[in-house]
Parts: sequence; C-alpha cells; structure tokens
Amino acid sequence: MCRNIKTLYNFEPPATDEEVRASALQFVRKLSGFTKPSRANEAVFDRAVEEVTFAAERLLADLVTSAPKRDREEEAAKARARAAKRFG
Repeated sequence: MCRNIKTLYNFEPPATDEEVRASALQFVRKLSGFTKPSRANEAVFDRAVEEVTFAAERLLADLVTSAPKRDREEEAAKARARAAKRFG
C-alpha cells in the first residue's frame, strides 16, 4: 500500500472531506500507475477517485469501535519521533 495513505479512522477531530479525498486520490494513483492521467483516461480516473472517496466516507461512517479516539497531534509527534530514529 502507498505510504502516503494515512489512517483516518478514530481520530479527534475526525478526518475532513479533503483528507478522505486525498487518500482516495493516492489509492487510485497507486492502482493505475498514473500521477496525472492522459486526457483519454482523465474522466475514468476522476470517476474512480470519486467512487473511492464515496466508499471511504461510507466505511469511516459505518465503522464502530470501543477504543478511545486518538489525538492527531499526539500521533503526529510519535510519527516524527519514529522518523527521526529511522533517518537520524
């Protein structure tokens, strides 16, 4: 899976529409191999992004958990610490 796709579920505040769409775009780019599709494929590419966005939004809305919500800033700090340890 693409490393740029981040976990969006169970955060406070919840994922924004822009974050969900960005993840969908990264997913479609990874599947298709295109960062920017040709004009011939643009409509199909854009439709796929919209369909994946819709599916992701529905998934995030329907998931249930008893785990406490994660704090975005706290998780970002952990990721920065892991990166610093890994890359120096």
